[in-house]
Amino acid sequence: MSRLFAIADLHLSEIGAKPMDQFGPPWVGHAATMAKNWDATVGAEDWVLLPGDLSWARNLEEAAPDLEWIEQRPGTKLLLRGNHDSWWGSRAKVEAALPPSCRLLMHDALEFGRWVLVGARGWTDPNDPIAEANDGKLFERELHRLKLSVADADRRFGRERERFAMTHYPPLLKGREPSAVVPILQQAGVRHCAYGHLHGEDHRLAVDEEVEGITYHFVAADAIEMRPRCLLEDVE
Repeated sequence: MSRLFAIADLHLSEIGAKPMDQFGPPWVGHAATMAKNWDATVGAEDWVLLPGDLSWARNLEEAAPDLEWIEQRPGTKLLLRGNHDSWWGSRAKVEAALPPSCRLLMHDALEFGRWVLVGARGWTDPNDPIAEANDGKLFERELHRLKLSVADADRRFGRERERFAMTHYPPLLKGREPSAVVPILQQAGVRHCAYGHLHGEDHRLAVDEEVEGITYHFVAADAIEMRPRCLLEDVE
């Protein structure tokens, strides 16, 4: 029996370019803590969603030790780009650098067990109080990429199989109107969505429950004690 886990915002920096200790106690020695928790929790037959902000590396060469760290952890990993993944370039280059246990979710859909995975990074909603002038353009680009992912799922897998989504940015926040990502997920028949991105005091904004037919799973590493969270007990 295979299970589905998720953990976002690994923020790895095995070369030491961006130590996370400066961001407070939860991040002190966090890579070692994550490795210990992951290895004790996830089995080789399990699946692990990684919804972005995986490495502080600036290019694929710098990212190699961080990708190797991920490779050493149990399970098959499904990777999505986050806003800090500067090392992530073209699909061909990233796939060529990926270790065997990793797969990309990049403008397409993936399958795991009986489930189909769709998603896109997302971006700051232009209606958000912290939005900047250029966020609207980037947000629309991410909506297009999400639609490409859903279209690929429709084309290759049809609508019969259950659907899970992965985003980096939250599709909705507590006390605010849902972003334009939400109706796309609803129309696509998505039942679950895992995301991260929010840290520290922003944890209070995270939706971690079922809302209008979709169960949202907030899995930023510092919000789940640096331990992959089990989202589905049986995906076969």
